[in-house]
Amino acid sequence: MKRIILITLVSGSLMASCVSKKKYVALENDLNTTSFHLAETKSEKEKLEEENRILEERFARIEQRVEEYNAKINSLRETSDSKFSLDGAVPMSNNSRKKLEATLANVDPEKLANARTMEDSVNLAISYNLKKSISDGSAEENEDITIDIDKTVVMISVSDRLLFNTGSFVVSRNADGLLKKLAEVINSEPSMEVMIEGHTDPRSISTSVLQDNWDLSVKRATSIVRALESKYNVAPEKLIAAGRSSYSPLVDNDSAENMAKNRRTRIIILPDLDKFFALME
Repeated sequence: MKRIILITLVSGSLMASCVSKKKYVALENDLNTTSFHLAETKSEKEKLEEENRILEERFARIEQRVEEYNAKINSLRETSDSKFSLDGAVPMSNNSRKKLEATLANVDPEKLANARTMEDSVNLAISYNLKKSISDGSAEENEDITIDIDKTVVMISVSDRLLFNTGSFVVSRNADGLLKKLAEVINSEPSMEVMIEGHTDPRSISTSVLQDNWDLSVKRATSIVRALESKYNVAPEKLIAAGRSSYSPLVDNDSAENMAKNRRTRIIILPDLDKFFALME
């Protein structure tokens, strides 16, 4: 009986030992599997991190290129805005075109309707701005100041009644406002040259100080030049005085009204191309 009990105890102990060893082996296998998966996951993580680093570096290079391209685009746009492009016979920059459109929005629609070409539109815009700059807006000055443009030469004709008394070359005090505004236009562009031309009607004149119409036309031009230099600080090297007597009339001298039109002072502005378009400002 004792022997049977002993055998039973030994058998039970061996079975318990066998079960524990199986569990141990199973757990060990689980551990190895987990360690393997962990190592595999760690490797994948490192691989993903490396790929992410490469992508970030690539993205940073792309961003840098985008910035460089944007800088080039802006530079090209600025260069384009400052360069001239031909449109018909008139070379014009994009900046000048914008100023032209802004000015033409204020021009009399009837006059604008007569502008057939880009050159007509440019001349109309510059004439509008110049007249606005040098006149007081009164009906009298609008009638007595005319502006014509031939290519890039701007010609402002001012009736003598705004500048001189009849037969005199002394500048009238009433001309101060007009000459001051004219000087501001001339002084606004350092490279601008201005010729002042005196014009008369054909009626002869001879006084103690004037020999003839040649003399009167030259003295009137000189008087305007002196006033611009001495009173309004226009650099003398920018000014030219000339007299045309009665030999360059606007209209036939066949009436008192027409002779009044021919008695005028003409201011001829000779800007370079850049300064010509600057007159739209």
